[in-house]
Amino acid sequence: MHVFTPDQMAQHTGSKYLGVLVAAKYARELNSLPRDLKPLGQEEKLTTRSLGALTSGQIEFRLVGRRRPEATRNEAP
Repeated sequence: MHVFTPDQMAQHTGSKYLGVLVAAKYARELNSLPRDLKPLGQEEKLTTRSLGALTSGQIEFRLVGRRRPEATRNEAP
């Protein structure tokens, strides 16, 4: 099992927390692939593969701001 340090995570993302979120999202994407598209012969867990891809710079990502819902007014009748 390979151990990834917080510094390795932050190297490509700027933050260890953001690194974990990106790697988790990528692992979910790998999991959603059909079995015939997944690389054969790799016995690593998806999370280990995604952390490895992130720390080696293979994952490109961008941050998208969330839309905030418009404020609703509570008006008295």
